[in-house]
Amino acid sequence: MHRFNEETKELANAIVDYSLGRVAVESIPLDGPKSNEELAGLYGANITKEGIGGKEALRRFVEGYSLATLSSDNPRFLAFVPVAPTKAATLFDLVVSASSICGSTWIEGAGAIYLENEALSFLASMARMGPNAGGTFVSGGSAGNLGGLVAGRERARRLGKLKGRGAILASSDAHSSISMAARIMDVDVILAKGDANGKLRGDALVETFDSLSPMDAERVFCVAATAGVTNTGIVDDLATSGAFAKEKGLWFHVDGAYGGAGMLAPRLAELYNGIELADSFVVDPHKWLFAPFDCAAIIYGDPRDAAYAMTQEASYLDDVNKEREWNPASYAYHLTRRSRGLPFWFSLATYGTNAYKEAIEATLDVTTYCRNQIIEREYLDLAIEPELTVVVFRRLGWSDQDYISWSEGLLQNEVAFVQPTTFRGERMMRLCFVNPLTSNDDVDLILDSMK
Repeated sequence: MHRFNEETKELANAIVDYSLGRVAVESIPLDGPKSNEELAGLYGANITKEGIGGKEALRRFVEGYSLATLSSDNPRFLAFVPVAPTKAATLFDLVVSASSICGSTWIEGAGAIYLENEALSFLASMARMGPNAGGTFVSGGSAGNLGGLVAGRERARRLGKLKGRGAILASSDAHSSISMAARIMDVDVILAKGDANGKLRGDALVETFDSLSPMDAERVFCVAATAGVTNTGIVDDLATSGAFAKEKGLWFHVDGAYGGAGMLAPRLAELYNGIELADSFVVDPHKWLFAPFDCAAIIYGDPRDAAYAMTQEASYLDDVNKEREWNPASYAYHLTRRSRGLPFWFSLATYGTNAYKEAIEATLDVTTYCRNQIIEREYLDLAIEPELTVVVFRRLGWSDQDYISWSEGLLQNEVAFVQPTTFRGERMMRLCFVNPLTSNDDVDLILDSMK
């Protein structure tokens, strides 16, 4: 298994040919899910005592199982938050896997970590954080949010500011990973009510905080704001929320997993005023920054807070932890880690940051087109003015089942993958644009199908 021979060479050529073909394809297939029973009936057992051989395993994947997985980079994949990796990032992902780099500590992966840090510095600069900011790449926004919140709690404990069981102040529209992180940490989430569109503002935080008992107020160690709510794309008022956090001596965490990339677009700059106040910031390059799965960044204004909270202690790590160089294992809940930031770095180095700005502007343009088309069509109604690239709207006269049946039909026919959502207690449609290849024609096709 571990020696390169003629059989392995043939397999390598077959895998590279498939990968290049997938990267080069002009019309990306959407494909669609199959039931467990359908998949089980394709070929029978794949893992056997003697093995089925690499070519046969690859054939089964390409001709069978891959067709039962949605292509998240399809331009009409508009549900959840899609992915749209650049060609360079996708290709370099092969290099990362082939290189067997462990990106945990400097002694193991110095060159890779240096390059990841270069990409992290770009993100920190984008978020207007100071020159000393730093962090690491993790699997996704959920892991990033957990890291930021743990660092905030441990700083409060270290400074003697946390009394009793901790608590986080957050908006009711905060991502579900905030409440999940709180469950893992065994702390509470105290919800502050957003405005009519769900935007969290400083006055709501003041009102919520002032309503707490003195004992509960002493438990609060963090304000968690959102730079791009997943459901609606709304950006919280970071300036007033951050100012409140600083006034109270609280950690200010900003979840920009989806929406943080919008800071690269000049037209959106004012939306992010106050981001520079963040003690920790999360952004997922595998969302709106065109990296492949899985790649998220957690960045700290003062990384020492994270190192204090996250560094694992063990006899076999004693010498590693004494190093003055950068050990990514100390900045999130992980030890062994893939250098998942390298494809993002390679793409930035290949195309330059101006290309990223142009690609993000392109997604904003198609979002504006979608918004205008909804207003012009008498059978549709815009629910909320989009701030980023999420459009939420209703199809007048439709029931909950109508939305479900329509979206299921589009997927079954491999036209598009879209999913309804709930906003203000009402079932509606939600489209999320992060793929620069999504066109106005794609928008028309989807909206026309709702007539």
